[in-house]
Amino acid sequence: MKVIIGSDHAGYALKEEIKKFLKERGADFTDVGTNGLESVDYPDYAEKVAYPVAKGDYAYGILVCGAGIGMAMVANKVPGIRAAVCNDLYSARCSREHNDANILALAARIIDADLARAIVDTWLKVEFLGGRHARRVEKMMEIERKYLRRGLEDE
Repeated sequence: MKVIIGSDHAGYALKEEIKKFLKERGADFTDVGTNGLESVDYPDYAEKVAYPVAKGDYAYGILVCGAGIGMAMVANKVPGIRAAVCNDLYSARCSREHNDANILALAARIIDADLARAIVDTWLKVEFLGGRHARRVEKMMEIERKYLRRGLEDE
C-alpha cells in the first residue's frame, strides 16, 4: 500500500511523528512537504497529495494542518477524492468503512502524536465495507460527476 503525506507549517511536527510511525510499520510512503516551520499555504500541499491519489499513483493520502479542515476542503476539490477530517478513532473507522475515504486529514492543533498514530493505524487497517455503503459512495461520486459535466449554471 502506497501512501503520500503532506502538511503545512502548522502540521509539520505532527507529520514528522506520523512519518516515524509509518517507517516503523514498514509502510511505503512519500513526503511532499513542507519541510519546516516557515509559513506556507496549505492549498499547495493539499493538492500535492490529492492529485496523485486521484490519479491512482497512491492508495491513500495523509494531510496535516492546524485544524485539518482547510486541507480536507482543498483535497475534496480534486475529482475522485474523499478526504475526511478525523480527530478520533470512531471518525477514522467510519470514514473508511462507510465512506471509502482515500485521504485522511488530521488537526495538529487539536490532537497529540499518540492519538494521531492510533488514528493513522486504524485508518490504514480498516477496509471499506461495501454493500449499502457502496451505493451511497457511488451517489456521492455521481453528484461530483454531474457538476463537473455541467457546472453550476441554472437549469
